[in-house]
Amino acid sequence: MHPKKMDLSLERTQQVAHRLGIVFSVPVITVAGTNGKGSTCAMIDSIARHAGYRVGVYQKPELVHFTERCRIGGQPVDEAALVLQFEAVEAARGDITLTQFEFTTLAIVRLLSCAQLDLIVLEVGLGGRYDSVNAFNTDCAVLTSIDLDHMEWLGPDRESIGLEKAQIMRPGRPAIVSDPLPPQSVIDHAEAIGADLWRVGRDFNVQGDRQQWGWRCKHGNVSRSYQGMSYPALRGANQLINAAGAIAALIALKDRLPINAQAVRTGLALVELPGRFQIVPGQPALVLDVAHNPQSVAALAVNLDAMGFFPRTHAVFGAMRDKDIASLLARMAPLVDVWHCCSLPPARAASAAELAALVQAAAQGRIGGTPAVYEHEGPAAALRAAAAGADPADRIVVFGSFHTVGGVIRDGLPRLSSPHMDGMPGSPSVGPSVGPSVSPSPSPSASPTPSPSASPLTDALTSPLSGAPVHSPDSPARETDPAPDHPAS
Repeated sequence: MHPKKMDLSLERTQQVAHRLGIVFSVPVITVAGTNGKGSTCAMIDSIARHAGYRVGVYQKPELVHFTERCRIGGQPVDEAALVLQFEAVEAARGDITLTQFEFTTLAIVRLLSCAQLDLIVLEVGLGGRYDSVNAFNTDCAVLTSIDLDHMEWLGPDRESIGLEKAQIMRPGRPAIVSDPLPPQSVIDHAEAIGADLWRVGRDFNVQGDRQQWGWRCKHGNVSRSYQGMSYPALRGANQLINAAGAIAALIALKDRLPINAQAVRTGLALVELPGRFQIVPGQPALVLDVAHNPQSVAALAVNLDAMGFFPRTHAVFGAMRDKDIASLLARMAPLVDVWHCCSLPPARAASAAELAALVQAAAQGRIGGTPAVYEHEGPAAALRAAAAGADPADRIVVFGSFHTVGGVIRDGLPRLSSPHMDGMPGSPSVGPSVGPSVSPSPSPSASPTPSPSASPLTDALTSPLSGAPVHSPDSPARETDPAPDHPAS
């Protein structure tokens, strides 16, 4: 393995890819951006599969199992298939050292290139310019929202970060930009290299009401419109922009991959991606969101506001130390009544004690009272404690990192039943538990359809579970004051 965990360069990946003879005989869509990459990949995949195409996706990071990174036909590949590709990469690299990410990318991309597919979707991990995915040419580049994250690698501002991500564009090929306010560096780079630039708000757009939405495109000689669509199964106002970019990418490749209107409607209505404002029915309500930077947490706060009234909000929070944790907490502090901070496995993760101190600082002067703050050794313990202290009408929000969400679903998707409901007539049965009253969740198809009254983001969730308080207010607030609006920057 390479001596450095990260060594930004494409040269090693390109050399080994050449030795492996990796070539693509089908269209490739590459997706980069700060937030929305995973959702956009999932939507492209779902629409194309419902159009009858066989699709392979490279997506990261995983929530629980490594095989989640590579899906074919909507399902993770077998471990044995990946092992064969790792062996091929090891044999081909010779004296070339590879980072773990480079090794993984080569193995998964080779698997996809050898499979009988109609479309390949590759998600960029970090930036764009030197991400291993960029060692492979793309037929269509998609840039989702651009914001501040990984600044130590990508630059201090949106202009610098945008330019790094724009490097996935290719001359003469479609470049879909679904950020409504993209950095000028993105536009300038697209024009400089002669990419076929498609911009949301100019070349394609969305409109809608509480019941339905529509997508419209006018780009060169391409004119297309889809109206009266149900909202995407992925909840959240930000998902409409992701859906718009996903549709644009497929329309840009329509000569090679024709897509009909029914595939668009059905694909978006049935798309699945765990941990993206995922609402799990129960009492209390449970929200799972991998939001881990200021922009994605701002979107989470907006989506939580739109859910309706809950007497109390409990947060299970774990995060990496190198994130802008103060900004994350500034967005969420007005909404959360009880905090359950947890440590996470990676060395770069902040400890529960560090997070608890930051939460207490962020919550100073909070309208509605000072929140209780607890520390836990991990996400599962934090969720057990949150559920044990929650009333049936409350909600629990798990956020801050992929590791935080992954930690609570490692043994299955929790379906929570408040201790206050136990033994009551009609109360839900409890199966194998993550905690005192946690039972397995039903399959996605069994989830209730979201009400259209608050766009695509309504549903109710529920919970039960313990830890030692770091701070308990004398009179803990039982009701959350209306939180100020949070712009979804």
